[in-house]
Amino acid sequence: MELRGRIALVTGAGHRVGRAIAVGLGARGMRVVVHYRSSPAEAEETARLVRDAGGEAAIVAGDLAEAGVPARVVGDAVGAFGGLDVLVNSAAVMERTPVGEVTEAQWDAMFAINLRAPFFAAQAAARAMGERGGAIVNMADLAAFETWTGYVPHGISKAGVVQMTRALAHALAPHVRVNAVAPGVVLLPTGWDEASADRLRRTTPLQRIGTPDDVVQAVLYLLESDFVTGEVLVVDGGRHVRK
Repeated sequence: MELRGRIALVTGAGHRVGRAIAVGLGARGMRVVVHYRSSPAEAEETARLVRDAGGEAAIVAGDLAEAGVPARVVGDAVGAFGGLDVLVNSAAVMERTPVGEVTEAQWDAMFAINLRAPFFAAQAAARAMGERGGAIVNMADLAAFETWTGYVPHGISKAGVVQMTRALAHALAPHVRVNAVAPGVVLLPTGWDEASADRLRRTTPLQRIGTPDDVVQAVLYLLESDFVTGEVLVVDGGRHVRK
């Protein structure tokens, strides 16, 4: 897909990796709809960075955990620029939840954002794209393939994203391609000290922690490669192949 001039919605684009993706798409000359939940100032900053990178930007708001909001956000994005070519489902939550302490409320909140919202956003986006077609990129996670005992519900939700990606790729072909990126650590979790960061570097085959730009490059590859669908691209410095 040639990206210049195309319209993209990036959910959770107010900060962190979502912001980097939005700016990366702006650098390709795209018209980017920046979605946020509760941080309008951060979304405005993302929009400014998108414009500075060479793209156009609009902003939409909505709590994707609420029923009906993912479809409404997609509709708002279509209204912003008159169509939709790309959806990047970046919005997600990750909380430490030791198995014995997980509550039903935590489970429901995590699955609402991490799995239910991207499904219904993709459903609405595919309708908006129609036979003209487009591309969807979901954010999975290395936790989908490993057993992180402190993050079991998160890992299960992201494993669902992997299966959802494969199923939607089949169901929406040939008009809409659906892929996913599964990052490892590309930003250190809040509260990590330097000793923890150094241990992570030493146990990663490529001997470094990733950056948001590593994820951006993967997203761009999946959007621009017209013969790739149903793929989950792991971006983790080789951690999934370590002994």
